[in-house]
Amino acid sequence: MGKLQLFEIRLSESRVVYSPGEPLAGTVTVRLSGSLPYRAIKVSCVGSCGVSNKVNDTAWTVEEQYFNSTLSLADKGVLTAGEHTFPFQFLVPASAPTSFEGPFGKVVHQVKAVIDTPRFAKDHKCNKVFYILCPLNLNDIPDIEQPNTTSITKKFSYKLVKSGNIVLTATSDLKGYIVGQAIQLCTDIENKSGRDTGTVAASLLQKVAYKSKRWIYDLRTIAEVEGSGVKAWKHAEWKEQILVPALPQSMLQGCSLIHVDYYIQVSLKSPEVSVTLPIYIGNIAVNRVPLTPARSVQHIPSVVVPSAPPEEEEAASGYHPMDNVSIPTKSHSQLHTFSYAPGLSLQDVRLDSDQTASPNHPTLCLATGATVPYYAEGTVVPVPTASSLILPPEYSTWGYPNEAPPSYEQSCSTVNSSLSNGN
Repeated sequence: MGKLQLFEIRLSESRVVYSPGEPLAGTVTVRLSGSLPYRAIKVSCVGSCGVSNKVNDTAWTVEEQYFNSTLSLADKGVLTAGEHTFPFQFLVPASAPTSFEGPFGKVVHQVKAVIDTPRFAKDHKCNKVFYILCPLNLNDIPDIEQPNTTSITKKFSYKLVKSGNIVLTATSDLKGYIVGQAIQLCTDIENKSGRDTGTVAASLLQKVAYKSKRWIYDLRTIAEVEGSGVKAWKHAEWKEQILVPALPQSMLQGCSLIHVDYYIQVSLKSPEVSVTLPIYIGNIAVNRVPLTPARSVQHIPSVVVPSAPPEEEEAASGYHPMDNVSIPTKSHSQLHTFSYAPGLSLQDVRLDSDQTASPNHPTLCLATGATVPYYAEGTVVPVPTASSLILPPEYSTWGYPNEAPPSYEQSCSTVNSSLSNGN
């Protein structure tokens, strides 16, 4: 019986990324040093998702399959010594979800080949992973071109007997972005107290929810920028931007086991207060001219930025004018990213919307950073990755694991409710 020297799958044009509905063609190549009897040679195109309760575990707790097509390349016979090539072609289903890989699960698409040998002989198998990108057109999301705004008032005590208020308002220029685009962020802070605040930080957060026996949430900070604190009795404005690195898109359409969401969080470290803006990350940019953060703040009804009545302690100490100041930026922290596609570096990815939406230019990427599963079965510890560990500001004070960031729809309904009630 001949020795198998080569058994591999090659995709046409060495392509890596495909779009739903596209043909996927290639060849199965077999090289032998002698003859090899076989019962059948088959090739399959399979798409599936698996989720586990443990980090980087391939023994999936829950699975779902999207497609599974099989072709027979050769019936019973004998392969002679030499090289044999068998062409194949499949049609990628229009409903196939975008490829994704995370610590608790993955959406994987692959071509598998098998040489089914006679009884008592070992079957020969090989596989080739390919990636599917189903572009998310941000223009299909309602009000995506509108500014995103949220506000909160924090009452706190200082110097034992005195109390004050902090009003924190954050506004982004849009509700959706693509890779390479800058998130324009405007933060408004009213420090109605005699105490200086701590530093202010803005973070781009990624939350991935995995549906196993229970929902498992993986939260990580993608990028962070930090500004100085606000002096007592000052009204401060902080304008900054966060560059969106190569990231998986929001909403893996067609996949029910993995949900991807993004948020911008703006936090003060002292007193501890934060606001969260849900956003989308897609592949096709918003095609309407957005309002700038400065202009958008002027059009926000005053009820969104409440002006708390003076406390008795404040009134007793006399009138305090609110001077307007600007907050300087102290530091940026933009984590590196890597691509799903073998051999593809971030420099290879064009950042314009035409290229990011093209299946010929792989952009399926997963950001590195701190992996912090804040709910999972059993004992779980943070899993550091290639980049230095960076956690969200005041992570220990958040409501996790009992409370996840609000969904986009929940956030909008909360704002609308506060507007209608005049709060």
